[in-house]
Amino acid sequence: MSLVVSAGGHSFCLQAAKGFSISKSKGYKLGPRAALVEARPRVNGSPVAVQVLGGNRAEDLQAEARAMTRAANASVYSPELLARKYGSRPVQVVNRTLEILIALGSFALKLLLDERNGTLDKNKRKRAAELRNIFTRLGPTFVKLGQGLSTRPDLCPPEYLEELAQLQDALPTFPDADAFSCIETELGIPLDSIFSSISPSPIAAASLGQVYKAQLKYSGQTVAVKVQRPGIEESIGLDFYLIRGLGIFINKYVDIITSDVVALIDEFARRVYQELNYVQEGQNARKFKMLYADKEDILVPDIFWKYTSGKVLTMEWVDGVKLNEQAAIEKQGLKVLDLVTTGIQCSLRQLLEYGYFHADPHPGNLLATPEGKLAFLDFGMMSETPEEARFAIIGHVVHMVNRDYEAMARDYYALDFLSPDVDVSPIVPALRDFFDDALNYTVSELNFKTLVDGLGAVLYQYPFNVPAYYALILRSLTVLEGLALYADPNFKVLAASYPYFAKRLLTDPNPYLRDALIELLFKDGRFRHVFSNLVIYTYSFLCAFDWMKSAYL
Repeated sequence: MSLVVSAGGHSFCLQAAKGFSISKSKGYKLGPRAALVEARPRVNGSPVAVQVLGGNRAEDLQAEARAMTRAANASVYSPELLARKYGSRPVQVVNRTLEILIALGSFALKLLLDERNGTLDKNKRKRAAELRNIFTRLGPTFVKLGQGLSTRPDLCPPEYLEELAQLQDALPTFPDADAFSCIETELGIPLDSIFSSISPSPIAAASLGQVYKAQLKYSGQTVAVKVQRPGIEESIGLDFYLIRGLGIFINKYVDIITSDVVALIDEFARRVYQELNYVQEGQNARKFKMLYADKEDILVPDIFWKYTSGKVLTMEWVDGVKLNEQAAIEKQGLKVLDLVTTGIQCSLRQLLEYGYFHADPHPGNLLATPEGKLAFLDFGMMSETPEEARFAIIGHVVHMVNRDYEAMARDYYALDFLSPDVDVSPIVPALRDFFDDALNYTVSELNFKTLVDGLGAVLYQYPFNVPAYYALILRSLTVLEGLALYADPNFKVLAASYPYFAKRLLTDPNPYLRDALIELLFKDGRFRHVFSNLVIYTYSFLCAFDWMKSAYL
């Protein structure tokens, strides 16, 4: 078997087992499979640049179809199937129930004592940190549950939102032999027929799987290989069966929680089960790339469908630095704020143009490449903003800036926060009390997290049911602002976002946005001079851009 490579402008062949260096990790026994570990092509001691020739679109589609066939038996969330399955396993159910009850029961007891001692508010931050640690110990389902709760200001107070947002997916790795066996079983071919090298241990581990770095044998291209954790379906299936039973109890007996807890659990469980289907994740990445990678500063890795299945995902390797590693980014001559601004503009396009967005943009999923691009990773959890909600969000921002709190309250009907029979009049004073103080600052001075925390306090006090898409939007922009604050404590995500809103209002022909533009510019029949400079600047920029584009064409 030979591999065509190029180095120094010359193409030549490398025979198998020649010109490779193999590093053996301590304690790792080499066998036929392990001989692939860390094999790298070299010429005169230097790594070789491997030329990769892309296949045509028809072959790619055929490979994707075969990957879908391999994932045909991927599990989907079904409360009925879980009830039938675990209803006949009482011992397993009781053991896991006791484990969960002991962990969460001790936490509930502490809350009860805090309430009786009058220290509930004083210890809120401490208890939130304890809950985060409990979720981590209880395993993948509860890590995911905690991350989901961190986006629900209608269910959790601000202190809990902040602590749960710190939950990391990092869990102990599972044996490499199990991972390599999974690859061979899923793809139906030996490991050494796929890769010329693969890392001896995972370079990253998460709650649902772990990732290896490898080199494809047929092309030499470096790839990331994501392998699902063994037994994960069994683990999360039992947990969601128990959690849903708790949700039924809460809906029936706990009046203080107004949201439909069972519906929230079902929605969240469906999302987690979708993450277990790696073919679906690959399709998510392809769609995301089609919509947003048209911008030169956005990078989305390609999927190698020939080596992808329901439990194995092979995608293009991306060299980069996590967006929260400021020193490493600046060492490459890049600026964190430039990358964050790119992320904000891309997020706004995701949320308000196409409505298809990355629902888990934590620092580990956002990389700064050496070329200065912002790379998006991990497309297991995606979400969509309904079309009517996209316009309502823009209108909501206009009403907030105009301090039209009655209109803001009515927006919650369009945003599906409130059912039509809920009276919004009691909510208006709460909005006015908070936003009158917050909006004493100019747009360029507003802190997005402050607005989110304040709005979250209002949502927590009233019968709101925040849709998943909106909670994820808040989290997405809050994460980006948090990253920017590492580099510049004075950075404001709203200041970076506002030109986008102005451009949409000026250029979008939608009647709803036309009306919103009029509301922004005029009040009581008079022009609002506070926005005149911004509008004139944006309009002038758009005209100049159109002129340059026409001149170029």
